[in-house]
Amino acid sequence: MAPTTRSKQSTPAPEATTSSADIIGTPSSALGEIKQRPREGSRTRPREEVVEPQYALDLATTTVDENVFLFYPNLIGYSRVILAGVSLYYMPTNPNTCFVTYGLSCLLDAVDGQVARAFGQTSKFGAVLDMVTDRCTTACLLCFLSNTYKSWSLIFMFLITLDFSSHYIHMYSSLVTGSSSHKTVTSDVSRILWYYYNDSRTLFVFCFANELFFVCLYMAGAASTPKPIHSAFPVSLFIDPLDLARMTPQSIWWILSYSWPFIGAVLCFPIMMAKQIINVVQFWKASKILVGVDLVERQLAREVAAGKRS
Repeated sequence: MAPTTRSKQSTPAPEATTSSADIIGTPSSALGEIKQRPREGSRTRPREEVVEPQYALDLATTTVDENVFLFYPNLIGYSRVILAGVSLYYMPTNPNTCFVTYGLSCLLDAVDGQVARAFGQTSKFGAVLDMVTDRCTTACLLCFLSNTYKSWSLIFMFLITLDFSSHYIHMYSSLVTGSSSHKTVTSDVSRILWYYYNDSRTLFVFCFANELFFVCLYMAGAASTPKPIHSAFPVSLFIDPLDLARMTPQSIWWILSYSWPFIGAVLCFPIMMAKQIINVVQFWKASKILVGVDLVERQLAREVAAGKRS
């Protein structure tokens, strides 16, 4: 059923236009030497699903029976933005408040997708809101870390650049090839990205450990004298450090002599590095897809020009 809209001058039906998605679906005979290979689980959308911008804008303005802005997962997304803003406000002055609010914002990232699927409220707006929130909060945290660890500032700036550029070019390549979602990656495009995006547990572990690594760096830098685990809260509430030293084997005591941010950073470091490798793969694969689309469009333009001359 078509959505109910408020009274307004009718919007003309979208006119047919030629896009990159159309060209990808062009029969191979029209593309000369370039052949289109059908793939199982192809991510290309039918041409009928492409919506004109003005038509979409009018529909979003006049529809009254369904408000995508107020979908439950999008409300969770707004709460993530608020929590991230609170964490950034307290980042210079109150590490504990920053840690709690930033952590809640990250954990809610795993909840909004589950809620969207449970209530049938998945939306492109929600997917982009989720991605933008992730990119911006991570970038702000890395900016703060570059000031805390000045000798590593170039590394943090590189990580910000890689994160933004890889996701932007991946999103853009998904759009020009007619993908319904940037997470729809087939195994013949990249097996690494296919494993990363098509298993929600894998995606959560990589994203969570990546964020936790940087949060641990923040907590380690925020404490002037980081307490070892055996003397820190809540261990110190239950047992005296001297009694714990007598009961604990030397190898384990050595681990407990470090602070929990240090231990957390060490444990999350391999996953964080793997996440950066995935970003590099994502950037490279998306670049090659865009080049392929360019080649298809240029070949089609030559075919059209040859047809006009003949």
